[in-house]
Amino acid sequence: MNLKPLGDRVVVAREEAKATTAGGIVLPDTAKDKPQKGKVLAVGDGRITKDGKRRELQVKVGDSVLFTSYAGDEFKLEGDKKVLLMREDDILAVID
Repeated sequence: MNLKPLGDRVVVAREEAKATTAGGIVLPDTAKDKPQKGKVLAVGDGRITKDGKRRELQVKVGDSVLFTSYAGDEFKLEGDKKVLLMREDDILAVID
């Protein structure tokens, strides 16, 4: 399945949660914090401004980004692969 987001929406693959703590304790799935980092997989065409022009998004495919903890909606793709579909406004920063 190939997702093509509309407007100012972005598809992001969330990083995997760490399986162990710094001290070496193995964490069960229920105790893992969901990372707020991910990689942009697809971007929409951009937001339409009040004057009717389309403004391109500030992020592009391949960017590593930080986002808010409640950003977007999670969707399952083929197999167990999960992605987030969020608005550009939910992205806080691009990581170099």
